[in-house]
Amino acid sequence: MLYDEAKIHLKAGDGGNGIVAFRREKFVPRGGPAGGHGGDGGNVVFEVDPQLNTLVKFKSNIHFKAKRGAHGGGKKMTGANGDDAVITVPPGTVVRHAETGELLADLVKPGQRAIIARGGRGGRGNIAFRSATNQAPKIAENGLPGEALWVTLELKLIADVGLVGVPNAGKSTFLSVVSAARPKIADYPFTTLQPNLGVVALDHRDFVLADIPGLIEGAHQGTGLGHQFLRHVERCRLLIHLLNGASPDPLAEFDQINTELRQFSGRLAEKPQIVVLNKIDLPQALNHWPAIQSRAQALGLPVYKISAATHEGIQFLLGRIIARLDELPEEELFEEEVPVFSLEQDKDFFEIEKLMDGKSWRVTGPRITELALQTMWNEDQAVMRVHQILERMGVNEALREAGVTEGTTVFLDDVELEWAW
Repeated sequence: MLYDEAKIHLKAGDGGNGIVAFRREKFVPRGGPAGGHGGDGGNVVFEVDPQLNTLVKFKSNIHFKAKRGAHGGGKKMTGANGDDAVITVPPGTVVRHAETGELLADLVKPGQRAIIARGGRGGRGNIAFRSATNQAPKIAENGLPGEALWVTLELKLIADVGLVGVPNAGKSTFLSVVSAARPKIADYPFTTLQPNLGVVALDHRDFVLADIPGLIEGAHQGTGLGHQFLRHVERCRLLIHLLNGASPDPLAEFDQINTELRQFSGRLAEKPQIVVLNKIDLPQALNHWPAIQSRAQALGLPVYKISAATHEGIQFLLGRIIARLDELPEEELFEEEVPVFSLEQDKDFFEIEKLMDGKSWRVTGPRITELALQTMWNEDQAVMRVHQILERMGVNEALREAGVTEGTTVFLDDVELEWAW
């Protein structure tokens, strides 16, 4: 089975804590602060491995975590950064935020890398807080937590040419004739239940051909296995629309498949097509040829007739496919804007709300969260530093204007304080 979807949880490494330390050496009476910074947490990184072709490894392993940064040390020693968690995926993997559906990465080229979850910043040691007015600061910061999120993975096969058509049109037979691929073949619909890839070589040229399982009416809405199959077509530069010459009405099937492609994605509807009537070794197929040729030419589409069973017309068709590929540009990656998740965005924005008990208040915002996590609340100097930052941000004034008085319970994010400022 081709595993082409997965949902996994990512956790980047937390930053290491800075420490409070002082230099104590003989003959150095004014040693001063010497607490080092914590190391940054490791990132969660995706990397394309061309040797992979499915997402099967994510069936049982869904949690991935990077290493945290080491804590700072004395003598101004900075903690080591945490190791990244590198997750290898096959070419054609699309990574999306599980909750919002936003595109995070479109991984196509071998070796391509993308940071999906960033590690937390290491906390500063007390060497960072020495000033003219505070020569011996007892202030250090905790490291910030690394980002954590659920993501969905989709594998969209990367092929130059995609074979589309109704079930039993002969796509698998065609693929087996023109390449070394050996898909399951039988005389009934839905023999192929997963996409197959084959490399087609002709006169020192080659291209990758994907046999997309048969599409039925309603595929764009997920009927049958429509969604799973249609997304693989999105990567192809050219579509071979294979018609079943043994069908009572191949033109109706031609229209049906084009409707499904168009309703699933405007991107698919715009892809170049070559129309191919298969099974011309059968008399009824030849009877359909004039109408099919007329319809394709009216739409400006090249049209050919073949027999995958007897190989008639195959070599000529392959030559026309290569010539058409030479005219087409390489498939472009998604142009959607990739969101950047960062603890640095809109840092000074904050909100104040009165809680349901009618007595306490909560202050939230990016910088507030950072302060709540980084502050070592058992150190008086660290608490005073928070007060100074809140005063500078305008939080204290906003609380006073809201009616907060001394002794009122105020939460800075999830940290409970008795307000005395």
